[in-house]
Amino acid sequence: MKTIRITLSIALLALASTMFAQTSPGDVVADVPFAFTVAGETFPAGRYIVKPADEHSVRIFRPQTTGIFVPTHASVKTTSDETKLVFHRYGSTYFLRAVWLKGNPNGRELFPSAAERKMSQHKAEMEIAQVRATQ
Repeated sequence: MKTIRITLSIALLALASTMFAQTSPGDVVADVPFAFTVAGETFPAGRYIVKPADEHSVRIFRPQTTGIFVPTHASVKTTSDETKLVFHRYGSTYFLRAVWLKGNPNGRELFPSAAERKMSQHKAEMEIAQVRATQ
């Protein structure tokens, strides 16, 4: 019985370490409760990591996946009150648009995709959805 508990503990520890091994300081981790689109690619609901790739792009991925690199541009506002992902929603389609870090006035905005631009041009009603995240 003791051997089973030790084996189970080691397995759980290994699983937990692989889930967070891909994160580093400055990374944003969020549980997104809906499918969303980034750069023409649709991602299912789930846990995502947004990692700065360089000063002009971010990497969006799930633990144990490669994900995609997306071009961004700097955005400035008053200091963000929380770490969050910001989405534009048109009907039932969500588009990731920005990443903000708590206490930081500088965020990263994603460029609108062709699909989002098309919906916007057709005067579809847009709502903003925010998902809280951790750093």
